[in-house]
Amino acid sequence: MLPLSNVDFEFAKAQLMLFLREWYMHPNGQIPAYEFALGDVNPPVHAWAVIRLFESFAGKDASDEDYRFLESCFHKLIINFTWWVNRKDPEGNNLYSGGFLGLDNIGVFDRSKPLPPGMILEQADGTAWMAFFCATMLHCAINLALKDPVYEDMASKFFEHTVLIIDAINNFGKGQGLWNEEDGFYYDHLRKDGRSCPMKIRSLVGLVPLFSVLVIDDSTLKKLPAFAKRTKWFVQHRKDLIEETSFMAERMGEDANQRSLLCIPTKAKLIRVLEYLFDENEFLSEFGIRSLSKFHEKNPFKININNEELRADYIPGESNSYLFGGNSNWRGPIWFPMNFLLVQSLQRFDYYYGESLKIEVPTR
Repeated sequence: MLPLSNVDFEFAKAQLMLFLREWYMHPNGQIPAYEFALGDVNPPVHAWAVIRLFESFAGKDASDEDYRFLESCFHKLIINFTWWVNRKDPEGNNLYSGGFLGLDNIGVFDRSKPLPPGMILEQADGTAWMAFFCATMLHCAINLALKDPVYEDMASKFFEHTVLIIDAINNFGKGQGLWNEEDGFYYDHLRKDGRSCPMKIRSLVGLVPLFSVLVIDDSTLKKLPAFAKRTKWFVQHRKDLIEETSFMAERMGEDANQRSLLCIPTKAKLIRVLEYLFDENEFLSEFGIRSLSKFHEKNPFKININNEELRADYIPGESNSYLFGGNSNWRGPIWFPMNFLLVQSLQRFDYYYGESLKIEVPTR
């Protein structure tokens, strides 16, 4: 709908609202994936499309009708968010097993089907998508609270929930969550019989944690005193969550605007992931970011499950298998929507860090 909004803004709004109406959204809050498998789960990007549309074409000149659009979508998206929390976090530890998530054959399992008995796949992308969803709902709530202070409570709720998800992906378990300190990358973890094993496939799965990034200007916080007060209390009294969470404020010059950053990777982790992102032997290609690292061309990932070898190879063209979604190949080809989200995230990191964070491109 975002490209179409350049032609017809009102029609784009109507289409985004349509999928949140009662004849599309299930009473439990699930949004259908597509016409041939309504029960599949695609990444939760609807809220992002709503706020992107609102800010890009309405922005500071938003009319009351534009705010009604944002408010109406926000209420229905809360139901969708609750469905995700209740259905896709099986252990209640803020690590999500989202299932299919539109990435077809990016891993070694068919993610639209159940795993072998006793196994749970804690998905780095599923968890990161939920952090992205949560931070986007926070973004929506802040915009609504600037017009109606009643939404400051909802902003506080989504801020705290975002921090909990970020803490889980970085620190759950033995203190590393889904982050692998040795490799400097985020991986899915396969859990069975109380043991957790990282699935060391360098793919877009480990880059999705970069998507969840929100920068809040001090000028905005000053207009939201209740939200600012609650946030300050949370930062001061929940240091166990904040210490490893990238929520911080920096004064960029004496008279400059103070900014707060809410994102998954710390600055140190971000630099390590970017080293893979901009490596021509890993993700960076002439035409964009690959869906699977070129490293796996000579080093395919292999794992033995129930005496069956499963593997993931780098395949830059058409898929060599019709499993996991036919010829929708995520083991090398460039997918421009994911590249678009990466560019947006890098712009936000730059807005916050500015000249204080630079990395050579290509890195190797």
